[in-house]
Amino acid sequence: MAEIGVIGSGSWGTALALVLNKNGHHVTIWSYLKEEADEIRKKRENPSKLPGVHIPEEIEITTDLQGSVEGKDVVVLAVPSMATRATAKKMCPYVKEEQILVNVAKGIEEGTLKTLSEQIEEEIPQANVAVLSGPSHAEEVSRELPTTVVVGAETEETAIYLQKIFMNDVFRVYTSPDIKGIELGGSLKNVIALAAGVADGLGYGDNTKAALITRGIAEITRLGVKMGGKLESFTGLTGIGDLIVTCASKHSRNRKAGVLIGEGMTMEEAMAEVKMVVEGVYSAKAARELAEKYEVSMPIVEKVNQVLFEGKPAKDAVSELMMRDGQIGRASCRERV
Repeated sequence: MAEIGVIGSGSWGTALALVLNKNGHHVTIWSYLKEEADEIRKKRENPSKLPGVHIPEEIEITTDLQGSVEGKDVVVLAVPSMATRATAKKMCPYVKEEQILVNVAKGIEEGTLKTLSEQIEEEIPQANVAVLSGPSHAEEVSRELPTTVVVGAETEETAIYLQKIFMNDVFRVYTSPDIKGIELGGSLKNVIALAAGVADGLGYGDNTKAALITRGIAEITRLGVKMGGKLESFTGLTGIGDLIVTCASKHSRNRKAGVLIGEGMTMEEAMAEVKMVVEGVYSAKAARELAEKYEVSMPIVEKVNQVLFEGKPAKDAVSELMMRDGQIGRASCRERV
């Protein structure tokens, strides 16, 4: 049995805490908000994030960050992407040399253009930082529906250790050394999912969705490989797998926000309606900056930015994508589009 701290009491942190508890580990969930921690402790449920999902008594709920980090075999960092750096900074004094931290959020920091693991390594240089990602909605994981993810780590030893910690009969874990590719796939797909949601909100069909998914993974792969990620990460679970589930699922907050924007809401109104963090909004500007920095064509990402931040009507953005200059008959990832 391992001692595990889960930093973040949102839907994903809670779902992973349930997985780890099922595997026989002692789990502590840290919440930033005392009111939320008290409510979860009393009701043994997170009604605003995972309604109807029981949280066993063995899982501790606390607001004590030091107690949730210090001496733990593994610490799972499950706070929203925009809070990752600040939370890591607060954790730093309690993290011992080579303590394993697993980041499970997805995002890229605007301005620095750093992935979340890079931010954590800057703030907690003594930590052994790994990542976990893949097509994995918390709503399904918490209800023990079969799910498959990937753990990325610097060493095979750490990856295999974490695989054993997390894996069970309904939660399969693969391992990979490609932390960069895993994180880029997980972050950039949220931007494409917004576009897919917008298309749904406009009333477009399956043809449009299929085009956005396939052209979206082409954009993600072009950028990811140029930044040092491995092609296999983008053609596997952490790339196309995560993109499909985020673009198509009713659970996807990024897709839902896009639907609302397609129906006429502003970005601010859509985020307020979703009531949870829409990571794609925060990653969109960073994705555009990365495309410019690495001189990679990402037309879908560009149009998402124009809709979100420049007031372009969503229907006009789709029309402009359809009418772009292109090369006929080359629909692979190598196509110049």
